[in-house]
Amino acid sequence: MGIAEDVFGIYGNEKSIVEFNGSINLLKGALETCSVISTVSESYSREILDDYYAHGLASIINKNVHKVKGILNGIDTDFYNPETDAALFENYNVNNIQNKYANKTNLQLLANLPKDENVPVIAVISRLVKHKGFDLIINGIEEILKEKVQFVILGKGDRNYELRFKALQDIYHDKIAVRIDFNPDLARKLYAGADFLLMPSISEPCGIAQMIASRYGTVPIVRETGGLKDSIKDCGLGSGNGFTFYNQTPQELADTVRRALRVYEDEENFRKLVETVMSVDFSWEKSAEKYHDMYEDTI
Repeated sequence: MGIAEDVFGIYGNEKSIVEFNGSINLLKGALETCSVISTVSESYSREILDDYYAHGLASIINKNVHKVKGILNGIDTDFYNPETDAALFENYNVNNIQNKYANKTNLQLLANLPKDENVPVIAVISRLVKHKGFDLIINGIEEILKEKVQFVILGKGDRNYELRFKALQDIYHDKIAVRIDFNPDLARKLYAGADFLLMPSISEPCGIAQMIASRYGTVPIVRETGGLKDSIKDCGLGSGNGFTFYNQTPQELADTVRRALRVYEDEENFRKLVETVMSVDFSWEKSAEKYHDMYEDTI
């Protein structure tokens, strides 16, 4: 007798459903027996066909590829609403974006950074873990800091990243503020007060920070992966709602941030970009319709 029989009560030929590489893998069993494999973005539904993203199960997913469907997540646009959010220093909407900058200057004061409405502020709001792209930030940030810019970093996680960011804050105390914390109230203030959100994830099935930032008129800078690729399109092509890059290199991250800063310097164009970003519909309405259709088809 073995684990399949003793623990899970699975006998005979049915054991092959959960057996994988000499072990029991319940996710493999779920992939084999489910009606639909639903992922939280279309790009991620394609990425998991590769072992780089599938953590060893790509062969099983490819075998069941006819079941795979990706539907991009949404956000609660009533909960995340700069017009009514009580956490903000001042409320605003797409028709009075100027009120957003009261949040910026108050954020600078709160973060002990020099108060200057004309200095672009980049927010990082995330768990501090490898797959969120923090090696790219750590190795590219000093190149970016040659520019007129400020960073506010909020998150906690890998101790190595926490210490590295703290060390950078000690060196560049007038340009970097680091808060090692999980703080939803402060996160809201960052979403409203920053000009850009930096999100260079190595892997991101969907991500909602880029959607929340957009709701608050903070322009996303993201790496093209998973839901980031599906939700943010580069504005360098003449339209779009953010800045994107693909290669996993600190240099490409730095180049993309610099490109965003050049747009920031053009006040009229940047204001139009902020208006575009705030106008994108990231509500659950479209996603809910797609889930409804998926359930109907499955039934």
